[in-house]
Amino acid sequence: MSVSSSGLVGLADGSARALSGPGLYAYSERIDSWTVRASKPVSYEVRVADGLFDLTRTDLLEPAGVPGQRVRRLVVLDANVDLLHGNRIRAYFDYHDVEYRLCVVPANETVKDFDVAARVVRELDDFGIDRRREPVIVIGGGVLMDIVGLASSLYRRGTPFIRVPTTLIGLVDAGVGAKTGVNFNGHKNRLGTYFPADLTLLDRSFLATLDRRHIGNGLAEILKIALIKDVRLFGLLEEHGPMLLDDKFQGESEQGDEVAREVVRRAIHGMLEELQPNLWETTLERCVDYGHTFSPTVEMRALPELLHGEAVSVDMALTTVIAHHRGLVDTVDRDRVLAVMRSLELPVWNELLSRSELLTAALRDTVRHRDGLQRLPLPRGIGEAVFVNDLTERELLDAVAGLESLAREQEEDRV
Repeated sequence: MSVSSSGLVGLADGSARALSGPGLYAYSERIDSWTVRASKPVSYEVRVADGLFDLTRTDLLEPAGVPGQRVRRLVVLDANVDLLHGNRIRAYFDYHDVEYRLCVVPANETVKDFDVAARVVRELDDFGIDRRREPVIVIGGGVLMDIVGLASSLYRRGTPFIRVPTTLIGLVDAGVGAKTGVNFNGHKNRLGTYFPADLTLLDRSFLATLDRRHIGNGLAEILKIALIKDVRLFGLLEEHGPMLLDDKFQGESEQGDEVAREVVRRAIHGMLEELQPNLWETTLERCVDYGHTFSPTVEMRALPELLHGEAVSVDMALTTVIAHHRGLVDTVDRDRVLAVMRSLELPVWNELLSRSELLTAALRDTVRHRDGLQRLPLPRGIGEAVFVNDLTERELLDAVAGLESLAREQEEDRV
């Protein structure tokens, strides 16, 4: 129903009348169609908060709630994070006299399903959350943030939540966007919503307890931003990637700290720069889809062999070779890209790529979700991207063969 300044409303019998009031008049006519238009502003904050659980910090107490009443928080915590950091998290909330409940959830890609989201919803209901003043807090990696984000978006049609990413991929990718989701029917993130957290708090100190492989997992998403839009970021990874792996972004030296800060900030800024004007993905040509054309299918078929970022790395290696065959990337830059992947200890090849029916099915699935076109982002040199809609199966298979040969050469060189 369109309601103009005259206050026109439709009636059940198909007629219309004006609401009473100064300057309004009454009339009647047949109405057979109504159009409702509304808009809702969206605003959320991503904030660097190193030392988040220092007792002097109060970021997690925002908003404070009703004056004179204890702050209440439901905290959904990754089970691994609880083992490593649970004591200091509990000490923080105890120190600030918060009435809280910890919901500890084992979270990884193999259990990223609606049953886990439903468990979070039951915890919300049991705790009796006040959705106006008591945001849910999720502390964990991208999988748990996606699950809790979906549960929060569904509970009472929208309950605010705060994200505290504890993995590198959470810091630079999963923790800064608007999407939530769980896997369904063998497909990655098939159920989901657009529902950004009100606040995301970034604390690099959590990365100190990650294993080396999970640092590399996050570096894959940073490399994605570098390849499609930030040549300076690529240079930092090319020069300092192994140091970032060794230091786990903790800045063990002055230079290491400066590099870690710049890499994280450039990755986040680049991601948000792409997301902000297209938050609901109404425009389907998205540079940040780079590395995410074939990887969802490969990742789901390879579970638990490949982490998300590792599947993205394989996808980026393949599409770099496709771009090279098209003359978009020269041989020198192609080899630089593959060398950086290796230096970050990321895979450039997986045997699933040799299954042509899997890749063609992945491309068909991508076309369905991109409104009938491939909209395939490919690198143009390093730091730019173009979109193509004419990738053929023959071209794809030639690129697979080329990548397999390059990967074999790299392995031989390492030996």
